[in-house]
Amino acid sequence: MRARRDRPRDGGGTGFRDGARMTSIGRAAALSGVLIAAGTGLGFARDLTVAHLFGADGGTDAFLVAWTIPETASPLLIEDAMALLMVPLVTRLLARGDGLRPLIGTVVPRMVLGLSLVTVTLMVAAPVLVDVLAPGLTERGPAVQGVRLTAITVLTFGVAGFMSAALRAHHRFGPPAAIYLAYNVGVLAVIGGLSGVVGITSIMIGVACGSFLMIAVQAPAFLRCLRASPREAPHERGTPDTAEVWMGLAAVAPVVVYTVTRQAQVFVERFLGSGLAAGSISHLNYAQKVAQVPMILSLLIVTVTFPRLARASADGDTRLVARRIQRDLVVASAMVLAATAFLIAFAPAIVRVLFEHGEFTSADTDSTASIMRVYALGLWGQSAVGLAARAFFAQRRPTWRPALVLGLGLAVTAVIGGVFVASAGTRALAAANAAGITLAAVLLLAGLRTGVAPISLRRVGVDVSRLVLAAAGACCVGAFTAALFDGGAVVELAVGGVVTGAAFVVLTVLIAPDLLIASFRRGRTESGESSEPADRTDKSDGAGASGGGDPAGAAGADVPLGRPFR
Repeated sequence: MRARRDRPRDGGGTGFRDGARMTSIGRAAALSGVLIAAGTGLGFARDLTVAHLFGADGGTDAFLVAWTIPETASPLLIEDAMALLMVPLVTRLLARGDGLRPLIGTVVPRMVLGLSLVTVTLMVAAPVLVDVLAPGLTERGPAVQGVRLTAITVLTFGVAGFMSAALRAHHRFGPPAAIYLAYNVGVLAVIGGLSGVVGITSIMIGVACGSFLMIAVQAPAFLRCLRASPREAPHERGTPDTAEVWMGLAAVAPVVVYTVTRQAQVFVERFLGSGLAAGSISHLNYAQKVAQVPMILSLLIVTVTFPRLARASADGDTRLVARRIQRDLVVASAMVLAATAFLIAFAPAIVRVLFEHGEFTSADTDSTASIMRVYALGLWGQSAVGLAARAFFAQRRPTWRPALVLGLGLAVTAVIGGVFVASAGTRALAAANAAGITLAAVLLLAGLRTGVAPISLRRVGVDVSRLVLAAAGACCVGAFTAALFDGGAVVELAVGGVVTGAAFVVLTVLIAPDLLIASFRRGRTESGESSEPADRTDKSDGAGASGGGDPAGAAGADVPLGRPFR
């Protein structure tokens, strides 16, 4: 009788539970997507507001130097190190039945103390830090004040990142997805209330206030999880010790170094750009924020396929991994190169529509547009680095190759920028960025063959080259279209987008029709309607000998592959 009462009413059994679980996951993913999109949209609105109110001058340069603190702390303390360390740790505690309390009693006090010391150190050393980051900055005083105000984000981001990791381990995805929405609401509210009183300093105050909202938006759900934890963990289960935490840090160290190295490209630009005319750092920032949008979108597409890549890597199916990488690279390259053609052809109109109002002048538009055109040449490299890094981090063991290759690319960026910045100004810095990241992309893709899977480098080179040719032709068509307009930037962008996109598709059909066919088949495979025989692998193909094991799936899912508007 008990068995009959426990059976689901629809008789579905396991299938019913699996279906409910998949529905729950789908709802969580949809909610997270909406909240993340809203936060990203508000981040873009924040940047437009800053351009409208303050334009591009020494004051905005000072803000961006201070912004370096939260810009670096965010990927480390929220998206990468904290998530990669704490999600598995909390998950293991939950599996043992211990809950959050042991972790809060052992790890959190030390974490808060360490982050507090870093925060105080940054506040005290703010003048030295500004001189190191931007020695030629014209508005040094506001930058020092801004560093002191934004230094609090090291502590608040760390606490918010811990809460986010704990909630995700409890399968609570809504509040963590809302943190950047709350953050940008706080920033915009403070700017709206104080910009007329304290000027550019209102942004720094808003950053500090917004970081506290990241904690507040997660606090209710976090406290519910804490109340659900056992008040006293059984002695035989133990608690996480320092050694376990240090082992976790060692495992995620390659991802952390990779993240910092990639972020260091911005450090190089601001260091060299501080010696140029006031507003140069701001022009670089505005150009990058717009140009990076298609790169981020292309990596979102790749993110959808990453679980399959991680599973194939875990199974040791290197041939499937190679096919997955090559297909994803074609899709991402097509998206980014088509967008690159549009950005280069219509850069002045894009900047004019988005930024040229309020304090942002036509001269600012000309400078930002010229930088965007050069910077866009490196978008393929940005996207390819992100894709290749995911493939490396999907392996069972941590790898240092992405960090080392990014370090080489950073050195190239620094050398080219340092040599040519005096003669070519901000365009030299944009070109240095594009050259460094493209070199890193080529080296990482080449390293995939020996370090991850036997991808065909010749096939990759041919496919990307044909897409580059199609993008170059589409760019020429777009530039010709742009020359026909004399005013009406919105109409110009609408028409130009259609014309450039159509030209890219037509040229791709003429130059590389097989790529479109492969992409269509890939889409059918991903949707589950059909599958290619080549994708149906089994253990007998010689690739699956190494067995299972969980790859760095959590790591890969959190690897920073392009900064959204945060």
